[in-house]
Amino acid sequence: MTRISRRQLLGSAAAAASLGVMPGKASAATLDATGPADLIIKGANLLTMDPGIASATAIAVRGQHILAVGSDDDVSNLKGANTEVVDGRDQTVTPGFIDAHSHPLLAQEAISVNVNLRRIADVQVALVEQANKTVPGHWVLGSMYDDTKFEDGRPLTRKDIDEAVPNHPVFVSHRGGHTAVVNTRAFKLARVTANTPDPVGGRYFREDGELTGKIAEPSAIQPFRDAGVWPVMDRAARQRSVQLTSKSMATAGLTSTTDAWGELDDFVAYQDARAAGEMHYRLSFMPFGDTDVYKGLKLAGMASGFGDNMLRIGAVKFAADGSASERTMSRSTPYGGRPDDYGILTMTQEEIDAAVDDAVAHDFRIGIHANGDVAIDMVLNAYERVLKDWKGENPRFRIEHCSLVNPSILKRIKKAGVVPAPFYTYAYYHGNKWLEYGEEMMESMFAHRSFLDYGIPVAPASDFTPGPFEPMMAIQSMVTRKDFQGRVWGPSQRISVSEAMRICTMHGAYASFEEGIKGSLTPGKLADIAILEKDPHEVQPDSIVDIKVLRTILGGRTTYEA
Repeated sequence: MTRISRRQLLGSAAAAASLGVMPGKASAATLDATGPADLIIKGANLLTMDPGIASATAIAVRGQHILAVGSDDDVSNLKGANTEVVDGRDQTVTPGFIDAHSHPLLAQEAISVNVNLRRIADVQVALVEQANKTVPGHWVLGSMYDDTKFEDGRPLTRKDIDEAVPNHPVFVSHRGGHTAVVNTRAFKLARVTANTPDPVGGRYFREDGELTGKIAEPSAIQPFRDAGVWPVMDRAARQRSVQLTSKSMATAGLTSTTDAWGELDDFVAYQDARAAGEMHYRLSFMPFGDTDVYKGLKLAGMASGFGDNMLRIGAVKFAADGSASERTMSRSTPYGGRPDDYGILTMTQEEIDAAVDDAVAHDFRIGIHANGDVAIDMVLNAYERVLKDWKGENPRFRIEHCSLVNPSILKRIKKAGVVPAPFYTYAYYHGNKWLEYGEEMMESMFAHRSFLDYGIPVAPASDFTPGPFEPMMAIQSMVTRKDFQGRVWGPSQRISVSEAMRICTMHGAYASFEEGIKGSLTPGKLADIAILEKDPHEVQPDSIVDIKVLRTILGGRTTYEA
């Protein structure tokens, strides 16, 4: 007979209760509490995220699920002849971390060159090397560009690219995904000139009447994608990308992530990688609204929640405005030095309303990208209209990013039961971008403290590739609000280590209606586990980012070991 108390066997309801919600649609497994474990970790410091388990030093796993959590003695008689026993002394065990908003396949490094470099000259060299491998006249692609990381003190321009690669069209995509820089050859191929008017919801940037090379948002980018011959990201390359990104995320302790702009080829790639045993995270797939995969899912009668614990359809995704990091989000106040620049709206109120109506009609939850306060207000207008006479469980509509908020917005989000997903590594990683916003505005951006104070289950979101996905960086960023140079951005939004840990685990599960099966070390839940070399509570806050992940376990299977 096992020595497992009622305290150790508390299910997911206790964990969910701390959010003020009932368990979601996915429920924890019912386990027979007898028989040997496949894995036991003992002598460790367990941060369970389960309020029903005050302290624990050991965890037992059978198959894909957690069998027991408690003291070393509580689980000792679950050891069998073939049980792997891990000595966890001086180590910290947590639930596997969850990223509620990322773009795992966005970089497409199989067909582009990574230009996440610190000097324009280095970018030029990388583009030349890529051009030398590209068929004459075909597009040369650069990815992961970040203008605020340059030592040159200025962004990449059309002329910089012309100097390096004059005879190929070149498209250098910003890691944020909303802007790019192209060369003169590209403008000619796309038939865009200095006199071409900006399309609705997009922009061709100019200085002194000349095109700088910077282009912003899909409506301005599409003419380039429609012109010339682009490299092919084929099925095998996409599958390989899933393998590579999921392995990278496993090294950081991530066990679940979200593709927040899913297209048909991506959906196939995840299925291919999973079938080959090469997908090392659980994935919530958010189809983008204007894509074949969303249309096909609706036609087939499939909706949010369809799938299993490895690959599940999440909310449908739309985008209502520009980017915070690329300074194109739609704001109620103008950008400094540009009195007529209030950012870019990419949807009208009528289009947002129609998107919400269509999603609800087809049993889809919905998440709409809205960074600026103007766009957030418009999204809330649409949600409130639909939820006014809503019957049944809170559908947990989402606002992706939800960067710039105010008390009115916070009250409306709370009342509507909406889940915001603000960037969790941005304060640390993108410090140079906040100079343009200023200290006062940053007190209202990525407002994790405000969301928690209003009782809102704010979700964890890296937005990778635009932002790094590493949970240790995220926790430090939310706790200190310091960037990598030590500057503080919005100190009033600091939260505690415990709160940050909970956001990166239980709140991540809540955002996808999966808090019943993951997010805490609770018996019956999936055995998604991260083993850390140190407890984030016990180190200097400025060194949390340096904590190493020693092992990552997904459903009882090790996906990474240092």
